[in-house]
Amino acid sequence: MLKVADIIQIKIDKIVFGGEGLGYYNGFAVFVPMSIPEDELEIEIISVKKTYARGLIKNIIKASPERIDSHKFTFEDFYGCDFAMLKYESQLKYKKLMVEEVMRKIAGLPDIEISDVLASEDVYNYRNKIIEPFSVYGNKIITGFFKRKSHEVFEVDENILNSKLGNRIIKELKEILNKNKISVYNEITHKGLLRNVMIRTNSNNEAMLVLIINSNKITENIKNLLFKLREKIEEIKSIYISLNSKKTNTVIGEKNIFIYGEESIKENLNGIEFHISPTSFFQINVKQAKRLYDIAINFFDNIDDKYIVDAYSGTGTIGMIMAKKAKKVYAIEIVKSASEDGEKTAKENGIENIEFINGSVEKELVNLINANKRIDTIIFDPPRKGLEASIIDKVAELNLKEVVYISCNPSTFARDVKLFSEKGYVLKKLQAVDMFPQTSHIECVGLIVKEWKCKILYFKQFCKHYAFVEDSEVGKKKLLKNYIDVNACIDMVCRDTMNEIRSKLFHIQESFFI
Repeated sequence: MLKVADIIQIKIDKIVFGGEGLGYYNGFAVFVPMSIPEDELEIEIISVKKTYARGLIKNIIKASPERIDSHKFTFEDFYGCDFAMLKYESQLKYKKLMVEEVMRKIAGLPDIEISDVLASEDVYNYRNKIIEPFSVYGNKIITGFFKRKSHEVFEVDENILNSKLGNRIIKELKEILNKNKISVYNEITHKGLLRNVMIRTNSNNEAMLVLIINSNKITENIKNLLFKLREKIEEIKSIYISLNSKKTNTVIGEKNIFIYGEESIKENLNGIEFHISPTSFFQINVKQAKRLYDIAINFFDNIDDKYIVDAYSGTGTIGMIMAKKAKKVYAIEIVKSASEDGEKTAKENGIENIEFINGSVEKELVNLINANKRIDTIIFDPPRKGLEASIIDKVAELNLKEVVYISCNPSTFARDVKLFSEKGYVLKKLQAVDMFPQTSHIECVGLIVKEWKCKILYFKQFCKHYAFVEDSEVGKKKLLKNYIDVNACIDMVCRDTMNEIRSKLFHIQESFFI
């Protein structure tokens, strides 16, 4: 039996959802972060559970051919990126396999095979938003990443995912803070000023800086230091100080004080200029977001003149793109500043057929229904926890023909697909999109459609010369022999067109009707 601190040798068989490698030691499952199939490793066991253990690499005995460097194997070696040890084509391969695995195991689709993951054009420096915590190392102020399962910060020479402008700003900021010996927040003592720094950038190479501090007020000293940074880097177009004096892991404070430049920066997507504020949700990888949204919109059968709900809309990005064709879009978002940014963007771009609703999707969707608002379809883009079951119930109550679901978490997406299936819906299309190269995260977009079945009354109405009798036991038996579920047909209201119904009935022989 394995125990903590054991040193063992193991060969990795596969990568599982979440990005860790899996191997077996005397038939016992062992998960190993930063490992790759075909790696032969020496590892140290760090935890043991009833059915599995977890270990960290101490030495690579034989490296997998998919590994980019046989001498690097720690989280810190790869700048805090849990898939950066893989060649990019291999990252895509394993992301595809991970999505297929959760769809089979959680969604209950044993035969599913998806198309190749849509690769990202940029595999480095693609992030337009980064947050780094402050810490002290060797009497020096640093920023960086938390070590795995730890609050200890490690610094890297360059953040390989952050925009190059963002890296430049953080480097210059640290030099200024170190020269002025500003105190750093200690989460144990709850003392010290500097907590985190956030940088947001856009495609125009402009930046927003947000300094998060442990305070209830802003000092002139801190303001002047940030102004000095702006003098050195003219690409900084907006500066905020976020006040967060609570004992919490939440990064952004409740008060974000604007001190310089423009209140928001803008990003262009599909010809629309979007406002981005400190708390706005906006896709991290803009080039790939454009492709993701194109796929999602094209999944719909037709959005012309439709009434559409954009649920979890953020700043209304995809909602405003859809508004170009749709009759009306209701954009529901719980973050008030994001809704306000969306309203501002819509006004500036002359988009009048989108209504921003600030509130939870669970509540506001019900309010729309109770107000008898027309809803033809919904596009979902929820946080990692996925959809509440009540929302799926409402979709079923509305008898919507189709919905599109964008997900940043394939496991909760798979769970929700299963819940949709229990309401008579099926996953018609699925495309995985690599929004986050060098990490194990993967985005999915799916088309979920209603599996309509014909009510028997429609058989009688549209099958012209057939004289089917609903109450005929003989007729029912004959239909059941031909694999038609009569009870299901009676229970469902069919919204298919006459021609679609005729097409469905074409294969049924005349002899099965009375």
